[in-house]
Amino acid sequence: MTFAVESHDLTRRFGTLIAVDSLTLSVDSGEVFGLLGPNGAGKTTVIKMLTTLLPPTSGTASVAGADIVKHPLAVRRAIGYVPQLLSADGTLTGRENLLIFAKLYGMRRRERKVEIPAALAFMGLDGSADRLVRQYSGGMIRRLEIAEAMLHRPQVVFLDEPTVGLDPVARQAVWDHIGRLRADWGTTILLTTHYMEEADALCGRVAIMHLGRVVAGGSPAELKESIGGEGSTLDEVFAHYTGDNLDSGGTYREAGRTRRTARRLH
Repeated sequence: MTFAVESHDLTRRFGTLIAVDSLTLSVDSGEVFGLLGPNGAGKTTVIKMLTTLLPPTSGTASVAGADIVKHPLAVRRAIGYVPQLLSADGTLTGRENLLIFAKLYGMRRRERKVEIPAALAFMGLDGSADRLVRQYSGGMIRRLEIAEAMLHRPQVVFLDEPTVGLDPVARQAVWDHIGRLRADWGTTILLTTHYMEEADALCGRVAIMHLGRVVAGGSPAELKESIGGEGSTLDEVFAHYTGDNLDSGGTYREAGRTRRTARRLH
């Protein structure tokens, strides 16, 4: 069986620090898969390796059937990526942002004329396509960034904390559109999140990381069952397997980064 994303003993070291330690996982085609874990668990490092932004120290991984080290260009053609920090240009309109991405993807003029309006409509942004992005709400910006990542119809999309800094209404809107990507386009989605209710609502399966290793995995229901079943929550599962509080806030640098992102989204 060919998986949309697959890794075997994937490892990344920074000097003496092992950021990701022998990660082995598989993600089915069309699945929404979540990577959970406290700050510093290695989630973003995993995403950066799988999107070819960071070479692994050892181990192997493939995305859409292409090896991330041997065939990085094939991987990049097959994926979309929404980083945690904002990637949209606030001095341009939504349509202009998509045009830039379409050119970066090498899309022909004929394709751009079809796909840009389709992406705007799919993300509910067709009515605001010609407004400057700095006038958008936080939820609209995130939806635009997902539209940018989806413009070339990739097989796999990576979302690194896609709703960080959003209010509950905007977060729900992003959830709805992520669900539609899977339902309407059959897109495989791998996302990281600190929000357990987000993982519960969106993900068919999750893997919980702690100190660079996967310490638990399965469907949200299976993980709840593993600590007692009925009445258990993913928050309790998280605390059980990581020994961490969800509101620990991370390091000074991580807290500052999250707050800067939140300010830009509001």
